[in-house]
Amino acid sequence: MLWFGGAIVVVLAIVVAIVVVKLGSKSSPPASSGDRHVLPASVLKDVYTVPPATLDKVGGGSVLSFNPQPVTAVSDTALTSNGKPEMLYIGAEFCPYCAAMRWSMAVALSRFGTFTTPLRGIHSSSTDTDPSTPTLTFYQSRYSSKYLEFVPVENETVAKTPLQNTTTAQTAIWNKYDADSYPFIDFGSKYVIKAPIYNPQVLAGLTWAQIAADLHNPSSPVAQGALGAANYITAAICKMTNSAPASVCTSSAVSSLEGKL
Repeated sequence: MLWFGGAIVVVLAIVVAIVVVKLGSKSSPPASSGDRHVLPASVLKDVYTVPPATLDKVGGGSVLSFNPQPVTAVSDTALTSNGKPEMLYIGAEFCPYCAAMRWSMAVALSRFGTFTTPLRGIHSSSTDTDPSTPTLTFYQSRYSSKYLEFVPVENETVAKTPLQNTTTAQTAIWNKYDADSYPFIDFGSKYVIKAPIYNPQVLAGLTWAQIAADLHNPSSPVAQGALGAANYITAAICKMTNSAPASVCTSSAVSSLEGKL
């Protein structure tokens, strides 16, 4: 009888140990997270505070040499959210072209509002073209602006597994203009960007800190690409906000590019 009871104790101990191991394993981040990590405050500050004079000096940068039609005008029912024009972005964390465009979007959007949660760093897929491009992710980000609503959808992880689903309405817009390809940006359904507009190769081999620092050097290949694209994005945003705020939309680079959209 004592032996039998001891056996029960042993069995119970094993069961408890298994349960503890399984529960403990849940605390590990999923492999598909793409190693999203916190970026140093200094890196984010460099991204959020590119001087207007630097952006003006870059102008269109190297954009047209890579994509002769970076922004396309469309005519549709105005895309709005919470009473403001909406900028809809649909991308994927594995996508190297999205990786390039996120730097530009972050710079441009910082001229109209504030990211209220810090953007995290990721790499694009290591098995795609332009492998392991260092970038930001808009997954679980928050943005505040009195001029527009920014609605980002990171549709897939770095491992190409589902991450954020598009709504029925978003899918309809996406299918209408871009046939489900990444990246896709809709500016109030007045303009769309349906492809990368600068070469991701300018980011190859660089760290997040190096890219962020290069954004402040207008002659750098990073600035010529990423800031040139940011100026086109800013011009498209100004078109949907009716040129508000004037301090941004009347800047020399933006005014010049608005006339070309």
